[in-house]
Amino acid sequence: MKSVNRDDLAQFLAKELQVNYFRDYCPNGVQVEGRSTIKHLVSGVTASLALLEKAVEMQADAVLVHHGYFWRGEDMRVIGQKHKRLKLLLEQDISLFAYHLPLDSHADFGNNIGLARHLGITPDGRFGENDLGWLGMLDNPEIATLEDLAMHIELKLGRKPLLIGEPAARPGRVAWCTGAAQNMLDQAIAAGANVYLSGEISEPTVHLARESGVGYVACGHHATERFGVQNLGEFIARQFGIRHTFVDIDNPV
Repeated sequence: MKSVNRDDLAQFLAKELQVNYFRDYCPNGVQVEGRSTIKHLVSGVTASLALLEKAVEMQADAVLVHHGYFWRGEDMRVIGQKHKRLKLLLEQDISLFAYHLPLDSHADFGNNIGLARHLGITPDGRFGENDLGWLGMLDNPEIATLEDLAMHIELKLGRKPLLIGEPAARPGRVAWCTGAAQNMLDQAIAAGANVYLSGEISEPTVHLARESGVGYVACGHHATERFGVQNLGEFIARQFGIRHTFVDIDNPV
């Protein structure tokens, strides 16, 4: 089995994902340094203790996630669950790679393009800071109403979404941004969207959707962000000839 040097992989991904282009809420790249040689990479959405324990069980050399650690504004102390997670990584000499906004944005294997391919949406534009928001049209003309769209999303993602808006309205132009991107609804409206898809929705977002007449479909934070790390992990495996395993730790949010 082939291997890749940890630091070489970090440099390769920094360039491929253009990490310096983004003003993010956390550091992108190697967040915890483990052994220098990587033969088996485990990926998952969030660096939870359950994912790390699975990586240890699978004898992984490194873990790749979308949601890592050291978020802006969080308690900086290494106590409680943060201590347990970091202790496990350090004791097992496993590296943690995390990529947040760069992985949402990437045009080939990011979360947004992954969601579009999975739902059958052809992208034709982008909006918002760093072009994080995407625009496009549904490929299937039989998805004629917002209710049809919500049912289609439930079938494809395995999770019942929350629909805000008139069920009989036509989907028209679709805007989307995975994860907790409810604050981009006003930008989606300005970009000409008829419906906006994201992972979460907040109380004021409901009123904005209703008052604007733009439908909102909250599809689930975890459900919309399973694509990026999986696609990136497979890309790394092809590029360097190492083993990659995606582990989906279920999360209903």
